[in-house]
Amino acid sequence: MSSFLSKAASDPRVQLATTAIISGATVACLIFGYQSLAREERLDELKRSIPPPTDTTSTLDKVRKTGGTLPPVDKEDARNEALARRAQAGDFDDELILEQLARNRVFLKDEGLEKLRKSFVIVVGCGGVGSHCTAALARSGVSKIRLIDFDQVTLSSLNRHAAATLADVGMPKVQCLYRRLIAVTPWVKFDLRLQKFEGDVADDVLSPWTEDGQPPDFVVDAIDNIDTKVALLKYCHDRKIPVISSMGAGAKSDPTRIMIGDIGTSTDDGLSRATRRRLKLQGVTSGIPVVYSNEKAGEGKAELLPLPEDEFQKGKVGDLGVLPNFRVRILPVLGTMPAVFGYTVANYIILSITGYPLDNSVNKNRDKMYDGILGLVQASEERLVRYSEGTSADLDVARGLRLPLTPGDVAFLVEELYKGRSAITGVPTRLSLVRWRKPEGTPLIRIGEGLEEQKSSNVRLGDLVCMTKDEASRHEKTILMGVGRIEDLYDEQTISKVEERIKEAQESERYRS
Repeated sequence: MSSFLSKAASDPRVQLATTAIISGATVACLIFGYQSLAREERLDELKRSIPPPTDTTSTLDKVRKTGGTLPPVDKEDARNEALARRAQAGDFDDELILEQLARNRVFLKDEGLEKLRKSFVIVVGCGGVGSHCTAALARSGVSKIRLIDFDQVTLSSLNRHAAATLADVGMPKVQCLYRRLIAVTPWVKFDLRLQKFEGDVADDVLSPWTEDGQPPDFVVDAIDNIDTKVALLKYCHDRKIPVISSMGAGAKSDPTRIMIGDIGTSTDDGLSRATRRRLKLQGVTSGIPVVYSNEKAGEGKAELLPLPEDEFQKGKVGDLGVLPNFRVRILPVLGTMPAVFGYTVANYIILSITGYPLDNSVNKNRDKMYDGILGLVQASEERLVRYSEGTSADLDVARGLRLPLTPGDVAFLVEELYKGRSAITGVPTRLSLVRWRKPEGTPLIRIGEGLEEQKSSNVRLGDLVCMTKDEASRHEKTILMGVGRIEDLYDEQTISKVEERIKEAQESERYRS
């Protein structure tokens, strides 16, 4: 071996090839080193060209105008703010941006990254989920982000917030995110809204980007209050604004159980269940992607903490929150879980905007079933009107009968109250809805006369029960149009179960739109 190496070393051809290789490597290192040094010099020159801030006009003033309390701005914040103003005005080397986004660029390709860099995303709720989602969007290339949140950073926020530090306690969450992220992505434009999302401000806070009129490419629902959550999702659904909702991360511990599905998907989470029910009652049965966990509660697992008795003595529970009907209970949250939820939301948005293939399914495709069941209720009510009016089919008093029900009502009753099963036998196939008790008098409501007459049924959510078609047919003939009694047809356990569901349906009527 040593004699071979000696001969190779003395061979002029080997010496020449070795010299060429070493020379080439040296030249390559010099070129890459020069390019890296040139980029650093351009960035340093840009930073040096930023004059010290001599005025208070900045994006932070948007928070000040809405009543936010700001801590003193230190030198580093001032330089980051000044750099961000220059970068957002276009005075920033695009090569530096592309290098920072190089990994995304390789993954999404130039066309996909360009779409992401031109996008506008609104994040409603900047707590644990919203902060991680926002950070991921900004770092991935989204260039325009509007942040909406009324709350401030608290000590308890620090176990799950993406950007907050101990020094940020008491600072508005929107400003906390802004001041941290402009130090990472100074070219991203932020629009800060220090306010609570409510229906009467939706037109303003979900409006197009002020500078160019661009509508939002996506809205993120990271709200943990049911009323405002439902209002946001209903607003976006009705106006066809792309929206994705994060359901409850509280009391969850298994990240492998987190998934993306349609709003109609069943879960073992109180927040998502309540949101889904309320939306169905307002006619929204599908079409909204949600991030949720199907982890089940169990012995030894965290759960909603009750208020201590002394808090109840202070007055009504609803009066104990920071805002009316807002967070009056303590929800245990493992700090890692909101981050996983937030990154899952951001991942879905990034892939959707760039056109990258999405493998998860977000459509339940059960709307046809709801329409079919609504048709069965229509036919049953028409027969009941004819029976109660004592008319024959030749003189059809039920012709043109209208129902005060929607497919959303059907979805709520079948899916949410009766869990997709017959209340009588538990059978999950060939389902229908039918009145539980015979109405007193006629169910027909007449308004107007002649050609302008409107005929409708007085049926309500609390009148109907879920059965199979065969069971509903027997029930209709025996109870609704016969002389049979419910107590003779069903056992006490079945009657008790149905009566509980009927009471729940009656209480839910107030949430119908």
